[in-house]
Amino acid sequence: MKLVYRNIDKNNDGVVVLVAEESEDMWHAYNLISEGDQVKSTTIRKVQNESATGSSTSSRIRTTLKILVESIHFDIQACALRLKGKNIEENQYVKMGAYHTLDLELNRKFELFKTEWDTISLERIELACDPSQNADVAAVIMQEGLAQVCLITASMTLMRSKIEMSIPKKRKGFVQQHEKGVVKFYEAVMQGILRHVNFDVVKCVIIASPGFVKDQFFEYINQQAFKNDIKILLEHKSKFILIHSSSGFKHSLREVLQDPAIISRISETKALGEVKALEQFYTTLQCEPSKAFYGFNHVQKAADALAIETLLISDHLFRAPDVALRKQYISLVDRVRNAGGNVRLFSSIHVSGEQLTQLTGVAAVLRFPMPELEDDDECIDNSDSD
Repeated sequence: MKLVYRNIDKNNDGVVVLVAEESEDMWHAYNLISEGDQVKSTTIRKVQNESATGSSTSSRIRTTLKILVESIHFDIQACALRLKGKNIEENQYVKMGAYHTLDLELNRKFELFKTEWDTISLERIELACDPSQNADVAAVIMQEGLAQVCLITASMTLMRSKIEMSIPKKRKGFVQQHEKGVVKFYEAVMQGILRHVNFDVVKCVIIASPGFVKDQFFEYINQQAFKNDIKILLEHKSKFILIHSSSGFKHSLREVLQDPAIISRISETKALGEVKALEQFYTTLQCEPSKAFYGFNHVQKAADALAIETLLISDHLFRAPDVALRKQYISLVDRVRNAGGNVRLFSSIHVSGEQLTQLTGVAAVLRFPMPELEDDDECIDNSDSD
């Protein structure tokens, strides 16, 4: 993301002008834009033109609109962002108050106006505009007949390709059909890697599977690389790392990312920080349950006691349509930081963020035990309803 212009006054009212330079930037824009904000950008509009003779023709023109955002839709797979709202600025093609949809586009600037830029939004801009944050880990989670090629970025886990094939069982008289099926499957997975993985950016390519599937697949791509002189695979052979997983499904990524061999290879990525923080929370919850809590009310009471060492919070909470609710979570983050605690902001479409969302989206590891929270019925009842 490129920051073109920023003008935010001391009351946190103002505008920023941004340019989304890659697909992941649309995810950042989705987290920045809230209902009630104003967005200005160019868009395509269909216009009816009437001639002097009374005949009419239609044409598509590009014009600049400023809308008051009423709804936001993000397409995860396409990384596309669509905003809908009323036009609030004079325009020769669109009437004031008329509804229009803005599709934010790559490499085209947009202006975002907020009446209150909170700390989470300002941090999101810093994160999005940090060139060191890239999709630097790729993963192939597979089992016989099923494989998923994923990219793990600083903010999300994206499934780029899913390969499913029916492979004939290996039994007497059908061995050849089984082998042909396996080769066809491996070829499709290899093509998925070549199509979706940028070897100039990734630090490592994880291949994970139960049993020996990963080993046989890696042997296959090495043979094909030599046989067909696939230079990109030959040059980056050292980036591949084989690891065990319990299945070929996406949820197995969590266990894979916790493996020490993987941790040493992705030590500089934000993804690792999230995985470690979540692992610490689960360990504490198991070994010292009075020092680990989840649910807003439990965590808020711990914050009141200045007890939070690490706060884990999902970014989906800051997209709540209820402004008052959003401010509650922003206030929680600010209070924890002011008390010297660490805050880990999890992406809701990262594999670790999906886990945190299952725990209400907010959790905390405490500096000291608070056994009284375990017996607080009011906290338990309210936390379950969050």
